[in-house]
Amino acid sequence: MSFFDDEETATRPPARAPRRTQRSQPRRPQGAGRSLPVDRHTLMVRRRVAAGVAIVLLLIIIVWISSCLKSQKTQALKDYNQRVGVLARQYDENVARPLFSTLAGATGKSALNVGVQVNALREQAQELASQAKGLSRPGEMAAAERNLVLAFDLRSEGLAKIAALVPSALGGQNKQAATKLAGDMEILLASDVIYSQRVAPLIQQALSGNGIHELPTAGSRALPNLGWLEPSTLLARLGGQSGTSPSSSFTPGNHGSALRGVTVAAHALETEPAINHISGGGNPTFTLQVENSGEFPETDVKADVTVTAGGKQFKASHLIEKTEPGKTVSVDIPLAGVPQGVAAKIEANIEGVRGENDLENNKGTFLAIFGK
Repeated sequence: MSFFDDEETATRPPARAPRRTQRSQPRRPQGAGRSLPVDRHTLMVRRRVAAGVAIVLLLIIIVWISSCLKSQKTQALKDYNQRVGVLARQYDENVARPLFSTLAGATGKSALNVGVQVNALREQAQELASQAKGLSRPGEMAAAERNLVLAFDLRSEGLAKIAALVPSALGGQNKQAATKLAGDMEILLASDVIYSQRVAPLIQQALSGNGIHELPTAGSRALPNLGWLEPSTLLARLGGQSGTSPSSSFTPGNHGSALRGVTVAAHALETEPAINHISGGGNPTFTLQVENSGEFPETDVKADVTVTAGGKQFKASHLIEKTEPGKTVSVDIPLAGVPQGVAAKIEANIEGVRGENDLENNKGTFLAIFGK
């Protein structure tokens, strides 16, 4: 029995594992994994908004670039005007004033020493002419630059000729050399005309054309007065014999005039850099206070006023018949047609008298704006 029992036990199949209950998975909604298609209208709106934003950004960039370029252009114009002013002042202070101070004080000095001084000033004039050619300028200043270079080239040329003649004028060949020297002074006068009639007005025209107002251009004078164009006057200032007739009496000694003030419509003008606001319209009358600062009476003393405004120049003068030593006279000089509301430069000058050495106190420069 045990044998059969064992066999039966060995052939019995294993019991099955209990079946797992399968849970039904919830159905995924059809199309839940896909994005809904964008309709055509919405797509067009989005594209238009994006295009609008891009256009606005582009306009902002263009305006910004334009503003930067305009600012750079404006600054370049101002810088050129400023550099020209520096050159003009350097010539006036380092060449013109020392030159005529040296010539007027040449009496009793060695012709060789005076010639050396004038030759040094010639070199300075040449250096300034080179600087004028090397100025960096914006396109609007091309015409002004051409005339500036011409003016400084003329000054350099004039100084070279004057330096060559000074030793002869002081060394015994007075009359002949003085005549040639007076002729060479006209070169300096020509440079002044070019500067005042072309350089300064053209710079002001370029400035005002770009919306830059009330920014004056510095003046410059290579020839202090017209007396240096007369051989007899020039010879007298150099300390030689005058070529005038015996009837033209001249007493050696302290001669001179001085500008003591300028008023317009009871308004006393202040010298630069102050800006004077002058009312009364465009036909002002300038009253100059002229003093005889010498020891002798003077006759035919010339006073003049020059106004540079709006790219134009207005000039008038008055001849004073006689001045007495130590006394001051008032001279009225009217001008007509001066532009209003723009920057103006006023130059008042008393022409040097025979025998006058110091001309620095004969002139005054003022900045102003004329109004109603």
